[in-house]
Amino acid sequence: MELQQMRYVIAVAETNSFTRAAERCLVVQSALSHQIARLERELGAKLFDRTSRRVRLTPAGAAFLPAARQCLDAADRAAAEVAAAVGEVRGRLTVGLIPTVAAVDLPRVLRDFRQRYPSVRISLRVGASEDLVEQVKQGAIEVAFLGLPTTARPDGVPARELARDRLVAVVAPDHPLAAESAVSLRRLSTEVFVDLPARTAGRIQSDQAFTAAGLTRDVAFEVTTAYLMSRLVEQGLAVAMLPAAYAPQLTGVTTIEVTDAPARVEYVIWSRFDRTPAANAFLALLDIAPGSVG
Repeated sequence: MELQQMRYVIAVAETNSFTRAAERCLVVQSALSHQIARLERELGAKLFDRTSRRVRLTPAGAAFLPAARQCLDAADRAAAEVAAAVGEVRGRLTVGLIPTVAAVDLPRVLRDFRQRYPSVRISLRVGASEDLVEQVKQGAIEVAFLGLPTTARPDGVPARELARDRLVAVVAPDHPLAAESAVSLRRLSTEVFVDLPARTAGRIQSDQAFTAAGLTRDVAFEVTTAYLMSRLVEQGLAVAMLPAAYAPQLTGVTTIEVTDAPARVEYVIWSRFDRTPAANAFLALLDIAPGSVG
């Protein structure tokens, strides 16, 4: 069983197509099909059901896929460790981030990292803070940037606090509140809101603030990105609350100080165990020692 055969199987499983898998792997389709057929004969089981319209994993293929991914990950890690031993950082780095990360200029950090380590392939995954914590725990993400209410802290992972910030109100330029220099939660509670999904860390900080003030609000729109929040605000459909440090990145909207605004804390977290050389190099660029526990 060869690593290249496993790569082909994974590519077909992810694209649901032998043609697209061959394009991804930069081989002709006949060669890819031949190698997968050879692997199936070796295993004594079909990995894919093929028809003229679709390709899908068989039960045997579904059982084979996770182990194949683990083998490839182990092989990639071994190659990266050998390269690191001779002074070269290579391999893959997966970084998670919330949509409103503001404490770190991540594009600039990635630019500097890329200049120093051009052989590293970088994947960015945007998600909710609580999901990113779990993915770091599981090893799917190596470093992540979070935003949490002041009542919470990343659990079960090394973490460093980066910054504290308060939320501001975001309204359309022609909204009646746009001319105000500041607004209270009580006044905002009479407006229709757009916010992140319920029970996510980005939503909880606002929900807790309104509840603590004895107020309720109407969240008519739930979206997963700050960009969509700002676009709905721009159209006058709702108002929003976003971190003050992030708000200057928005266009087409007006921001207003909230006198009793909730706060959030931004963290960087990382895997406690089995970090790749690329992950250690990225943490070092952030002035975090690889052996640090936060």
